[in-house]
Amino acid sequence: MKNTLHFLKNQFVYQLNKVFLVEQPIEQPSFKAGSSISPLHQLIQQFELSETDILILALALVPHIQPNFLSSIMAEYLPNGGELPEFGGIKSKNHRGILPTGETLQFLIAGNDIDERLSFYNYIHNYSVLFKNNIVKLDDVPHGEPKMSGLLILDEEYVEISLSGKILKPQLSSNFPAKLIETDLEWEDLILNANTLKQIKEIETWLQFNDILLHDWNMKSKIKPGYRVMFYGAPGTGKTLTASLLGKYTGRDVYRIDLSMIISKYIGETEKNLSALFDKAINKDWILFFDEADAIFGKRTNVRDAHDKYANQEVSYLLQRIENHPGLVILASNFKSNIDSAFTRRFQSIIEFEMPLYNERIQLWENNLPKGIKMSKEVCIKELSKKYDITGANIVNIIQYACLKTIEEKNENIQLEHLIQGIKKEYLKEGKMI
Repeated sequence: MKNTLHFLKNQFVYQLNKVFLVEQPIEQPSFKAGSSISPLHQLIQQFELSETDILILALALVPHIQPNFLSSIMAEYLPNGGELPEFGGIKSKNHRGILPTGETLQFLIAGNDIDERLSFYNYIHNYSVLFKNNIVKLDDVPHGEPKMSGLLILDEEYVEISLSGKILKPQLSSNFPAKLIETDLEWEDLILNANTLKQIKEIETWLQFNDILLHDWNMKSKIKPGYRVMFYGAPGTGKTLTASLLGKYTGRDVYRIDLSMIISKYIGETEKNLSALFDKAINKDWILFFDEADAIFGKRTNVRDAHDKYANQEVSYLLQRIENHPGLVILASNFKSNIDSAFTRRFQSIIEFEMPLYNERIQLWENNLPKGIKMSKEVCIKELSKKYDITGANIVNIIQYACLKTIEEKNENIQLEHLIQGIKKEYLKEGKMI
């Protein structure tokens, strides 16, 4: 860490000496990693950062570890106060030092040389590993103000990685409308028909071998990035569990998108929220799971008014972002027909989660009943499986209800009447007649 900050300071000194016409300016510094391997150096090695990107990363990180870094440097050249506009930087209500902007970064790399400043502008937009992977970005600025005056921001997860080596998983918030979903269950707990399981295995194969296909087999120019899948079927048939298990067995985080936080009645806000989500996910190797996707992926309507026009624009924008996203995107819906055909044409796989059949319901009952707790003689799992056409989620709810009643009444066995009561509750909840 010290070597990186030393490199950063020397680069500022090099540029400032040229501006203030110091008689003996130092030579342009170069980066020396040193012998110690800090989390920051591991990050530098992981992405094989150039010296320019090392300076970008160091400048974005420095406010988090040394708040007075930039102000102390400027104080050496302007001891009586004053400003150097080309140095950039802003102050906030909470941070007493100078926060770096794109202008600060541009000065750090190119000084006052116009050609070099233009060259660096092109570099961050087309070549910088950090900017391309959204590890570092410039904050939005008010309309009409120079783009480079935006605050230089290091993704909060990479702040944590750089400082501690630990990965900070984002939490559900207005800035990140998605929640990490996990499961303690195994593939054996997912009871589906053979055809559905076969199609799910194809997704797992893509997750495991896509990088080899694109890079080792040189198919990157021929195949679009990412993998788009649609799950459809009745609630409780295993769509969410399948997404969770795919993440668990391929070592990926699965984030369920909260569409209520994405969709906005204000024109342009939905696209902005979606853009922020995909920008955040683009280099993370996450699985994005859009549950109840009809709300935003639904069929486009005939344009009758301005509202319809902008709603259709949202769908078109989303289609574009999903097509360009390099990871796995799963859309879940109760009905295939609810999703706009523009999306379904671009899915690599459309998988139906059917209601479990008789043999599958037997497995679901047997898998979810508590081990070591006996059933009363009247209970026949085969009879329950034959008589009641219900989902795995229904069965779990029924068993939970019956077990709680068993404990409450201090019975030694699970009673048939409690299972039937649980079944009635599930039917009533879904508006069905038993």
